[in-house]
Amino acid sequence: MTAYEAFARRISASGIVTDPWVFGEPRFREEPVIVPSAQAREMYRVAESVAEVYNELCLMVADEPDVLDSFFGLSPYQKAMWMASQPLWHVLARADVFVTDEGLQIAELNCDTPTGEAEAIVLGPLVARAGTADPNQKLAQRFGDVTELLATTMLGKDAPRRAGIVYPTELPEDLSLVRLYKKTFEERGWEIVLGSPFNLTHDDRGLVLFDEPISLVLRHYKTDWWGERQSAWDDEELLDPQPLEESLEAVLAAMLEGQVAVVNPFGAVVPQNKRAMAFMWEQIHRFSRRSQETIRAHVPVTRRLEAVHREQLVAQKDDWVLKSDYGAEGDEVVIGRLATPEVWKESLVHARRGRWVVQRYFHAREGAGGETINYGVFLLAGEAAGLYARVQVGATDDRALSAPVLIAG
Repeated sequence: MTAYEAFARRISASGIVTDPWVFGEPRFREEPVIVPSAQAREMYRVAESVAEVYNELCLMVADEPDVLDSFFGLSPYQKAMWMASQPLWHVLARADVFVTDEGLQIAELNCDTPTGEAEAIVLGPLVARAGTADPNQKLAQRFGDVTELLATTMLGKDAPRRAGIVYPTELPEDLSLVRLYKKTFEERGWEIVLGSPFNLTHDDRGLVLFDEPISLVLRHYKTDWWGERQSAWDDEELLDPQPLEESLEAVLAAMLEGQVAVVNPFGAVVPQNKRAMAFMWEQIHRFSRRSQETIRAHVPVTRRLEAVHREQLVAQKDDWVLKSDYGAEGDEVVIGRLATPEVWKESLVHARRGRWVVQRYFHAREGAGGETINYGVFLLAGEAAGLYARVQVGATDDRALSAPVLIAG
């Protein structure tokens, strides 16, 4: 048995993370990422400051709904999600932080369906050592606390303690997160029902999942999947572009009648859109002085694709990264300096208008093997609550190795 096979068995024994391999290769690294306590505090402070900027942005959008069309280009169902939830947009988020020679940079804030919590919680105890602390020791407990506080505030103390974990049941990638949520809330006395949006209905009992009335939706189904779907490329059409009309209407009706709380709130549809980062830069004068300082220091310069001349982007290929509005890491992300001139030009030509941003490339510090670390700072209600790490040579994608994180000092 190899060393990794032994480590993989220990991971699987958790009963939470049971897939320690991907594409036949290891998903994890046993060697922990050791973060000095001072650096961890700085990462937490920066992530919290950026979350404050996002909250300020959401309050602006709530006061000026015209920008949903004029700047963000949201579809009718996306706007319905925002209007039903505003200004609530986040319970749990993950800020992706990189260390550069110019300071910490935030590549994005995933506040819609963040991942990595299960891996971060499971890995830490497996590599515990003297003189270090596990930053994720209380992450699950704190997530439960904040979620219950939101549900109680919205529904009252007498609401039934039955929650539905709503996720894409046809996809296995995030089953570890589903297991973690199920375990966390069952230990707190909740009944748990599992299902997809297609299993939701609304009747005189409220929101129903598989004929079980629920008062809390733990939503792990992306906002852009609930609404109208369209490829971010103008030379590609999706086979199933229709919104989940009946499912979404069932949830929104229950929300508006005060029968259910949703975590994360559907309001995430605005800040999860990467055009939010373009809004920060193109409308920076509208933010508070504190937020302006945070944007300039930690948010890479971001513009809507249509606001920058194509000739400039072609000439400055190595300076820019092309990102679609709701694309994930490695998906609908084109890094100029890693793309051929032909691929870069073709990407600019076929990027669907109104769906893309360009972001200034930043060079993350590399280890001895050329690897970079994507630090994921978990935020609960805007407060740092844990730390995740993915290690990879090149851009972060689904082949990155998740590594335990320990805080030293």
